[in-house]
Amino acid sequence: MSLYAEIQARRGPCSLDLELRIAAGETLVLVGPNGSGKSSLIDALAGLLPITAGRVEIAGVLVEGEGVRLPPPKRGVALMPQGLALFPHMSAVDNVAYGLRARGEAEAEARSKALEWLSRLEIAEVAERGPSSLSGGQAQRVALARAVIVEPSLLLLDEPLSALDVSSRRSARLLLQRTLRSLPGAKLVITHDARDLVALGDRVAVLEGGRIVREGGRAECLADPGSGYLMAMLREQGLYAGEGEPRTP
Repeated sequence: MSLYAEIQARRGPCSLDLELRIAAGETLVLVGPNGSGKSSLIDALAGLLPITAGRVEIAGVLVEGEGVRLPPPKRGVALMPQGLALFPHMSAVDNVAYGLRARGEAEAEARSKALEWLSRLEIAEVAERGPSSLSGGQAQRVALARAVIVEPSLLLLDEPLSALDVSSRRSARLLLQRTLRSLPGAKLVITHDARDLVALGDRVAVLEGGRIVREGGRAECLADPGSGYLMAMLREQGLYAGEGEPRTP
């Protein structure tokens, strides 16, 4: 399972023109200033924003380009948006089971698998509760379980820890790290937190003005950011001293 994308697309003032690769099992962390096109890129990969030129291949299948444009449910993509978008009328377990039920899996089996994922993410106790009664951290884990349960070829996470307070983020980050490492597909994580970059990313890409201006392995980019934005991001959180090895969080 992998991603290869050449994308030209436009949304309002934002124009994307980039090439992106993510290998099977790899997590690419994408960073960039507000307005650089990060959310537009995720929407283009998910099929929510049409590309004007280029191609998108997911797990070796052309999903967009050359006259082809598969709808979002046919792409093998799971998206965890920044707002989480849990269904308010469904319990946590039914939210998680939704993707399996949508593709025809029996209710009992789908709920059993959903309960297993809630247990793996250490929130089995909230299974029958509605989203409005969940804490930010619980809702974040329910949304993550809903995304990963369908075993997507491409997992897209838009600011997955942004809803959490500082005291909750460290434990949630470790749990997310463990979860991402267990998944065989390609994974793309958007974040503004350099600690997420260090903990989650195998590779790093910096998006500015709709273009990739720096891309490389995590250690390479931490030692030599090659981007003013990335350097400032690392320095702000005490992860780059300007010489030698970067500090770890």
